[in-house]
Amino acid sequence: GIGGAFQYGLQVSIINSPAEYIKSFIRETWLKRYGSSPSEEIITLMWSFVVSIYSIGGLLGSLSAGYLSVRFGRKKAMLFANVPALLSATLMGLSRLCGSFEMIIAGRLFSGVCGGLALNIHLMYAGECAPRKLRGLIAITASTATAVGKFVGFALGLREVLGVDALWPILMAANALPALIQLLTLPFFPDSPRYLLIDKKDKEGCI
Repeated sequence: GIGGAFQYGLQVSIINSPAEYIKSFIRETWLKRYGSSPSEEIITLMWSFVVSIYSIGGLLGSLSAGYLSVRFGRKKAMLFANVPALLSATLMGLSRLCGSFEMIIAGRLFSGVCGGLALNIHLMYAGECAPRKLRGLIAITASTATAVGKFVGFALGLREVLGVDALWPILMAANALPALIQLLTLPFFPDSPRYLLIDKKDKEGCI
């Protein structure tokens, strides 16, 4: 769940706190580039892109989850989901330093791809690995991880933590930590028995 549904919950909630800071950053960047202050309509349009492009990334991730989980297996597909997460964290974390609000938009797109992949594969992987008696309980971990992700996103966004003007790039790059944790721990997990038996024809590995 750390690199699965947690990522989705985190990215849904984490964008709320730095809204005004990001809008100010867009305004300042536009002024430096073009020598004129942007209208409120342009600021609203750019902010709309920042927020909504996550859903487009989520759609792309969801559509590719089935193919990746069959082609490479559930575990490798979950590991792959961390690549767009780290890419998004890098783009958003360095956006202020590079003076580019487009990097935030691109970062949100990649974080959406991660969320779409991770949420779908998490359910598939956990459900297929769970013992029959615990399958329902294990499937609920996706909802639990989403809720924990939302809570952590709101908590990190508090003014006492990272919800201040100087630290919002770090807040936006916070999804790198769960991605790194999963990259370090998931290789030690077994692959899905269903994948091993049906897709790889590895009966011994399945057993």
